[in-house]
Amino acid sequence: MYLINRYALVRSILLLIACFIIVSCASTSDDKTQNWNADKLYGEAKSELEIGNYENALSLYQKLETRYPFGAYAQQAQIETAYTHWKNSDSASAIASLNRYKKLYPNQTGIAYALYLEGLINFNDKKTLFSSITGEDMAERDAVAGKAAFQSFKKLVTLYPKSKYTPDALKRMRFLINVLAENEIHVARFYLRRGAFVASLNRCKTVLERFQETPTVEEALAIMVIAYRKLNLLELSKDSSRVLVKNFPNSPYITNVYNPKIKGGLPINVREQTETTWKESGIIEKIQSLFTDKFF
Repeated sequence: MYLINRYALVRSILLLIACFIIVSCASTSDDKTQNWNADKLYGEAKSELEIGNYENALSLYQKLETRYPFGAYAQQAQIETAYTHWKNSDSASAIASLNRYKKLYPNQTGIAYALYLEGLINFNDKKTLFSSITGEDMAERDAVAGKAAFQSFKKLVTLYPKSKYTPDALKRMRFLINVLAENEIHVARFYLRRGAFVASLNRCKTVLERFQETPTVEEALAIMVIAYRKLNLLELSKDSSRVLVKNFPNSPYITNVYNPKIKGGLPINVREQTETTWKESGIIEKIQSLFTDKFF
């Protein structure tokens, strides 16, 4: 009985090996790319990317990296894989590919582009097709992606100030500063109308400490006047009011009743708007250089 089971086991293993060899041979014979060199694989992947066949492009880039892992094309394929994932609406895989690229090639010329692309991916996080039409306000979304985008752009302009991507990164950074400041005020406004006055004050203090050059400082001071008064801290309320008047003598928050239920706390016809919507930003997602630049 033991011998029978042993022979049956050996026969099963041999059958599995035979099936594996057959399948492998069949898959190899069906793969038209098996004799392609690195240049051919890269060219075909690029063509698929340009016409929007992202899955085909990703497959070819993967084959290129697998077959020629130490060649110059593998480096280029990896950074273009990140871009392809992004265009294929897979931001997580795109960021993962960029992290891998930065780890493998920390001192290569493509790092500036990698940082730029990383910033763009987070900058456009969860942006919808109709965002620019509907006037979606970035400040009313989770600020995590905005902060990540800002850090990527900041690293780019710091390490590569003469990079061709730096001017656009600086523009986006200026826009993001307003977004991040307005996000703090958006949350402060929420806490104020819920009666969480201390939490509201903390958000306003963040604006005063980190975003002193943004228009949101004016509203932050207006909220602080109210929050301190609600907490019966009248001297601090008066101090906030004095600072508001001194720095913004013509502020509409001085002469109008603040309403935390509406954006800006005041009707749109009496307050200054901050540029935090996609429509107002004037920034259009584009990377024309990807199809002309090579980093080897």
